[in-house]
Amino acid sequence: MKKSIAVYTKIPNVTDIKIEPFDVNKRYTKPHRHDKYIELVYFKAGSGCHYMDTTAYEIQPPIVFVINKNEVHHWEITTVPEGFVIIVKEAFLEKTIDKHINQQLYRLSKEPVIPIQSDESIDKLFEVLCVEMKQASVQKEVIEGSLKALFAKIIGYSNRAERPVSNDKSIHFETLLKQELRNEVAFYADLLHLTTQQLNTLCKKNFSKTASQVIANYIIQEAKRQLLYTDRTISEIAYSLDFKDVSHFVKYFKRHTGSTPLNFKQMELNLSDKMF
Repeated sequence: MKKSIAVYTKIPNVTDIKIEPFDVNKRYTKPHRHDKYIELVYFKAGSGCHYMDTTAYEIQPPIVFVINKNEVHHWEITTVPEGFVIIVKEAFLEKTIDKHINQQLYRLSKEPVIPIQSDESIDKLFEVLCVEMKQASVQKEVIEGSLKALFAKIIGYSNRAERPVSNDKSIHFETLLKQELRNEVAFYADLLHLTTQQLNTLCKKNFSKTASQVIANYIIQEAKRQLLYTDRTISEIAYSLDFKDVSHFVKYFKRHTGSTPLNFKQMELNLSDKMF
């Protein structure tokens, strides 16, 4: 049986959000990705590494990690950690009373790691959320109010604190890219009820890139995940990403990364062997 990327569902189907202390039994995990949710992990104590796609981040508390849907990650935590986890499903965001929370989470989703300063209010907000989640009757207004305050505090330490939030169309575009990848601007423009020219204008305004460049970022990232975390052949990866011709995929990958898919995989695996 061929190796594939494990997809974890860490939250019951009947629940839209999960907030709890970090499970110390999850210090070492295998590479996996999440099923339709975003996860925030806050450490106020602990050491080790967090691996996200092709990057290793040192755990230096206090620190927040943001793991998006589809990102492949795993933990190697060398000391007993102390912190909290928030798992937010797409369904929760669809039902939020205060949509500012959706914008905050979108902003946070652009920051894989956020070093913060010791901030007692962040600890207290996590504690309040954990207590409320254990109530027999959870009050949504309390959860949303506390989340809004917590996210505001974390964003204050991020690189995006002063950046404006993209508009709904650009957020929808990225959502579509996470659901289905095609190297075709017109495909996404049609789904967004835009012309290709309008989509290009929107991307240049919100991402400082053309629509093709935004799509390429997502395609290349997913290709790298499959190269490193599965044993799929180059042909299988190409077809899974909607390339009809393998040579086209190889040229496309090289144009955007500077190396062929096979060379990329060999270099990354050699680098990984040297690290351990």
